[in-house]
Amino acid sequence: MDGRETRIYEEAAALWRELHGGAEPTAAEGAEILATITKSLPTAGYHRICSPYLRPSTITEPKRRGAS
Repeated sequence: MDGRETRIYEEAAALWRELHGGAEPTAAEGAEILATITKSLPTAGYHRICSPYLRPSTITEPKRRGAS
């Protein structure tokens, strides 16, 4: 593993230990540990248009298919 991958692994392993209180999965890469942790999380909604920090003039809708 290069330096970046090593740091990702160390952070993922630390997060695993914090959440699960035990040793991280053996022979796993950092990305695999993070995927295992996050797959059980609920999907959170994100509603940018409802943000009180945006002015109405800065809110745009995505272009709809077939619209001119």
